Amino acid sequence: MKDYSIVIPLLNEAESLPELHQWIVEVMTREKTSYEIWFINDGSSDDSWEVIEELRQKDENVKAVNFQRNYGKSAGLYVGFEKANGEIVVTMDADLQDSPEELPEMRRMILEDGYDLVSGWKKKRYDPLTKTIPTKLYNWTTRKMSGIYLNDFNCGLKAYKYDVIKSIEVYGEMHRYIPVLAKWAGYKKIGEKVVQHQARKYGSSKFGLSRFINGPLDLLSIIFVIKFGKRPMHLFGLLGGLLFFLGFSIGTYLTMEWVIHFGFNYDTVYYPITERPIFYFSLAFMIIGTQLFLAGFIAELITRNSSIRNNYKIAKVIH
Repeated sequence: MKDYSIVIPLLNEAESLPELHQWIVEVMTREKTSYEIWFINDGSSDDSWEVIEELRQKDENVKAVNFQRNYGKSAGLYVGFEKANGEIVVTMDADLQDSPEELPEMRRMILEDGYDLVSGWKKKRYDPLTKTIPTKLYNWTTRKMSGIYLNDFNCGLKAYKYDVIKSIEVYGEMHRYIPVLAKWAGYKKIGEKVVQHQARKYGSSKFGLSRFINGPLDLLSIIFVIKFGKRPMHLFGLLGGLLFFLGFSIGTYLTMEWVIHFGFNYDTVYYPITERPIFYFSLAFMIIGTQLFLAGFIAELITRNSSIRNNYKIAKVIH
């Protein structure tokens, strides 16, 4: 097993790859550690793959995967995590904005301080305000929703224990929330290190404003799966039951009012039930409540018949 597995997903970064590779090799040589570099080429349209092949000819520690088309960063990390075989697995971006000089200290924090995961924090950034302000809002929201108090969830520079990356599945746009996935898998000692942020030297950013819309939605889906993935009835049944009870209570009140009016006080002005807006709220609450309850029931049946319903991560067994 190598000391490091360095996983680098990339898209159209041909200009930066030789410099990044040289920088990593210099750090690894100075630290006298063994390493492997996994370049995951995510369907680049430039000469990134040709550059990687040239680097491989010079350095046998270079390994690579070439996607047929662009699948996204999460797909790149998923494949990289499958291939990685290092004691410490590091992820970093290929645009030279992440510094390999941070790797030895991040490794020390895992091996000596006992962290499961160490996330980089680009405290001083060289990005425009149009990027930094939404990023601060995004990180604040993620902290509040996940209960993990990191300052920079989206930093590409992270270090993991080998067991951590083998226990999580990154898909969709979930690369932003790997600390949340790790916590869900039982790895709760998550640390943070202030890292140097380099100004982009080549090319342009591959991420647009859409990530600030998709990000919170992805986080909601993760939190839902974590809390209710194996017991959906606890959510849908509770919400459905509350709405149905509210609607039924309103309907009961209207019915009793009708009985009291016509039985004891017929001379007063009374509007028919069907002319009162609250009557239709009552119907809507009961219908929606019933639908939510049935959705939870069906989801519970699907979960109980799932082939992975008892797929639990076991850390150690003593016989």
